[in-house]
Amino acid sequence: MTTPSHATPVAAHERSSRARAANWLDRQAPFVFVLPTVLLILAFSIFPLVTSAYLSLTRFELGEGGYQLTFTGLRNYARLFSGSQQYHFTGVFRAPGVVSVATMAFAMLAVFYWFYRYAVHGRRSIMGALGRLIAACAFLALVWLAANTLGGGGALGSLMVTIFYVVLGVALQFFIGLALAYLCTLPLAGGRFFRLLFFLPLMVTPVGIAYMFRMMADTSVGPLAPLWSWLGLGQIAWAADPWLARLVVVIGDTWQWVPFMFLVMLAALEGTSREQIEAAQLDGASAWRVFRDVTWPSIAPVAASAVLIRLIEAFKIVDLPNVLTNGGPGIATESMTLHAFIEWRALNLGGASAVAYMLFFVSTIACVSFFQFVVRRARGAS
Repeated sequence: MTTPSHATPVAAHERSSRARAANWLDRQAPFVFVLPTVLLILAFSIFPLVTSAYLSLTRFELGEGGYQLTFTGLRNYARLFSGSQQYHFTGVFRAPGVVSVATMAFAMLAVFYWFYRYAVHGRRSIMGALGRLIAACAFLALVWLAANTLGGGGALGSLMVTIFYVVLGVALQFFIGLALAYLCTLPLAGGRFFRLLFFLPLMVTPVGIAYMFRMMADTSVGPLAPLWSWLGLGQIAWAADPWLARLVVVIGDTWQWVPFMFLVMLAALEGTSREQIEAAQLDGASAWRVFRDVTWPSIAPVAASAVLIRLIEAFKIVDLPNVLTNGGPGIATESMTLHAFIEWRALNLGGASAVAYMLFFVSTIACVSFFQFVVRRARGAS
């Protein structure tokens, strides 16, 4: 009896199949290990979104033995624009005037010109046109809202107050952070000390910052009361003035988040090629020309990312207006997040969810529009 020196075709096929299965398992192992974490994150993300979406379409009522949810459709959303919550969300409208009509006309002309340029020079597509249509409608709605709530007889609601916080706050944080980062890249004395000093506010909690600014802005018994008195500001009740109260909130938010912009922009500036800067300086370019033509193009992608991150976070501002002013005077400093929290505290879960989803829609449109703007500028530059 002889033993074959080679494996039978069946055995070779079995070994090949086992090897392929083992290789496939090896390739899938990283995904299998990550899968539980991903599923957990998705569960904690999707479940609240779905639940709040359903709650925004219902009326929540407490009763004997529990609670009752009654489906109401879009009534909670309608109340934000034309119902009992209109003054709270969109604000108090004033009588249309010449300025508001002219502002709307100018905004419509700007949108028309934007679409004309897209139709003539842009890369036309159905999704691109749809996205621009949504952005244009949102822009015109905000312009109309601002034109009819600003000025005498009108009052801002939580929607426009949030937009005010986001636009002014993020702009101040970016430019101040960029300026401080640029100064720290110069060969000045005390650079290391100031880098640490500028970073410190980021380590303080928002509630701590709110209490600190509340004490500092107190013109009667606060620690800086003698200074306010010496400057002739001791009699100013900033908490009773809507615009002064909003500015104090913006200043506190700016003080907290400038360090974030400072750190990001400092890292970007220090990563800029020194050879290009020195070559431009040897060619006789001024400091402004060097920054505009050499430094800024290299740090622009990082700057856009930092601004986008801050846009997402700025829409969720709640600690400062809640602790500083409790949303007052009246509802003058209420953000949309604080508005939703107040509705939730009053057990109006449907109204709170509707405000939260409106915040989601507004922030998504703003962030996506900004991202698309940056992408188009980058394509144009390349």
